[in-house]
Amino acid sequence: MIVVEKDLCIGCGSCVALDEDVFDFQDGLAYCKNPNAKVNDNVKTAIENCPTDAIKIIK
Repeated sequence: MIVVEKDLCIGCGSCVALDEDVFDFQDGLAYCKNPNAKVNDNVKTAIENCPTDAIKIIK
């Protein structure tokens, strides 16, 4: 499961820009609109580039 920890997110938008099918904005912060999506290369890049490490994979 892909999650965005709201308490860590600063709303920079890099994850949304990388994969709009998985991430979106709500109240200025990112969230995962498809938590059971396949962890593809774009999702991996979003995780690696998140400046606050807010994106997590929970098994």
